[in-house]
Amino acid sequence: MSDTAVAAAHTLPFLPGDPVPWFQGDCAGNPNFAFSTVAGRWSVLVLLGSAAVPQLQAAVATIAGAAQLFIDPGRTCFFVTLDAADRVGQPARLPLHLPGFYAFADADGEISRRYRAIDPAADPRSGHVAYRPYWLLLDPTLRVVAAGGMEDTARLLDLVAQLPVPAAHGNVVAEGGRILTVAPADDAGQPWAPVLAVPRVFEPAFCRRLMAEYDRLGGEESGFMREVGGRTVEMRDYGHKRRADCLIEDETLRAGIRARIERRLLPELQKAFQYKATRIERYIVACYDGDGTGGYFRPHRDNTTRGTAHRRFAVTINLNAEDYEGGELRFPEFGDRRYRAPTGGAVVFSCSLLHEALAVTRGRRFACLPFLYDDDGAAIRARNAEFLEDPQLAAVARGTAAVG
Repeated sequence: MSDTAVAAAHTLPFLPGDPVPWFQGDCAGNPNFAFSTVAGRWSVLVLLGSAAVPQLQAAVATIAGAAQLFIDPGRTCFFVTLDAADRVGQPARLPLHLPGFYAFADADGEISRRYRAIDPAADPRSGHVAYRPYWLLLDPTLRVVAAGGMEDTARLLDLVAQLPVPAAHGNVVAEGGRILTVAPADDAGQPWAPVLAVPRVFEPAFCRRLMAEYDRLGGEESGFMREVGGRTVEMRDYGHKRRADCLIEDETLRAGIRARIERRLLPELQKAFQYKATRIERYIVACYDGDGTGGYFRPHRDNTTRGTAHRRFAVTINLNAEDYEGGELRFPEFGDRRYRAPTGGAVVFSCSLLHEALAVTRGRRFACLPFLYDDDGAAIRARNAEFLEDPQLAAVARGTAAVG
């Protein structure tokens, strides 16, 4: 690696209340680990540079000595290092053998540049780099609670020790080394996610028609999208998602879905969020089977790849809310509150929000799951069609259905 030195005292680039940049990097055996997926817990992010630097070794040892603070799955500590040697060896220079500690390899400096720990033009692969190390304490929405230099790690650990459960983060304020406000860790103290609930979008008879179409055609295992080598690729991983989808091809049913969304949902969306949706993506009925293979979709966002960047709002319309247990929506950035629409009702939310479909524990949950976007999004979708690995999906992306 390059010769890394600690720069002189500097102004911290992020302050309490600031959102931090998202990034992907090599971490925990995943070369494309998305930092945005750690939302929903307290996170410490340490912009380190190299644990071989003598001035930083004591700070790393202090953090490692407080390992008991990170055994709780609601708290995680991430290091960012330019030095590949920090992550190897038994034990490595960083405490990666301990629960709750991880490190992002940043050989090209992209993460460090984004977090202004090195100069914008600096390239760690080309020689000497002046590094400005610091730490950030992040809330479950990946906004800064506190920040400090590496000489101030004792304050960081004092703050971590006082943190409540992640669901109570909306009532936390840090000043100096103290957490000033802690709300009760109950449902009343949890924030509401910025979602829109709209009942009576589909009438029960139409819900039954859609479920009958699913039973007639059957469902196929449903994947999810990931960015691999610059292309949007469909993946399957039962540890992350278990669902079967039926594509509705009957034009009468498709027109029925479109008409009901246009008439009953879009006016509410525009009223609540001042957003005029003009396009709809995909006509599917999804089934989460609690009695068979199981049904869930672990925390994810719906627009993080080039092939999905056009998506603006996700819509979940329950078709049989009385017939199953579990299966609620949860938004980890906003606590443990659960959301469940009645039969024919919709929950609508920004595709940028981290969300999960909790496991169905009994029965089968049926839902219609379209995405909404506008004409600007349609242009993005058509432009990015070339990045879709599946030619059929690319062809669909170039021709989109209008609503509104």
